Amino acid sequence: MEYTMDAKTPSRQIDYGATALFALTLAVVLIAVPAFGYFVGYTWLDWTMLLLLYYVTGIGITVGYHRLLSHRSFECRPWVKVALLIAGGWAMENSAYKWCADHVRHHARCDKDEDPYNATRGFWYSHLTWIFYKRQAELNEKYEVQFRKDPLVMWQYRYYMPIVLSGFAVPFLVGYVYNGWMSGLGCFLLAGVARTFLVLNSTFCINSICHLWGEQPHTGGDSSRDNWWISLVTFGEGYHNYHHAHQRDYRNGPRWYNFDPSKWLIYSLSVMGVASNLCRVQPERVRYQEPANS
Repeated sequence: MEYTMDAKTPSRQIDYGATALFALTLAVVLIAVPAFGYFVGYTWLDWTMLLLLYYVTGIGITVGYHRLLSHRSFECRPWVKVALLIAGGWAMENSAYKWCADHVRHHARCDKDEDPYNATRGFWYSHLTWIFYKRQAELNEKYEVQFRKDPLVMWQYRYYMPIVLSGFAVPFLVGYVYNGWMSGLGCFLLAGVARTFLVLNSTFCINSICHLWGEQPHTGGDSSRDNWWISLVTFGEGYHNYHHAHQRDYRNGPRWYNFDPSKWLIYSLSVMGVASNLCRVQPERVRYQEPANS
């Protein structure tokens, strides 16, 4: 199957705010982060906070934004939902309200012109440059309605900027308490800015790599692919072909040996009694189809 882009697709306006923000983040990562490491050096605390916040914010996206809100793969207590919304906000990938509407549209219109990160437009578009264009409100309206009914999602939407800023303030304050201003700056650069850059790109890999390279054992209906090694940096999101075949399954890696920390956390929350109604597709229901490019 060959995917093409409609030549009649209207031109989109540049989002100068998003472009400038990413450019600033990239500049700090390429210049300030290594310069501080060379002239001052990072401590064990900086690296520990980097790993901890990478996990927390990554899980906020995969478990919170993606599996809980976008696909309703499970239900949970309100305080768990709030924690996931805050963690997802710290990833600086937009509010859950906008992120989830875009994602639902991606599944509904995958590989079509209305797909916000359409992989048929190439690696760089699906990986990154799609964020440099303003969201097309007329395309998202019907996908946003369901999220406007969720008071917690709208709470996060209203307070999104303070939540994002708090995600940078936390590593700075931890470093400052540990050893003063320079330690705070180091923790801010490594566990704040560099961590954000890494989490952004790990998520982008799902939009790009998992739609361009890999296997299609579950469905050939679109360009989605399984890439197990992407799961290593996205907490299980690399089994993307399975996910497109069975979107409401709380597991992206359905087998016990699939590396999917997100499903392990969701299951653990259910064992603790704070999550319920986990959606699950039985293995015998999986339909293996011919790949789209066969």
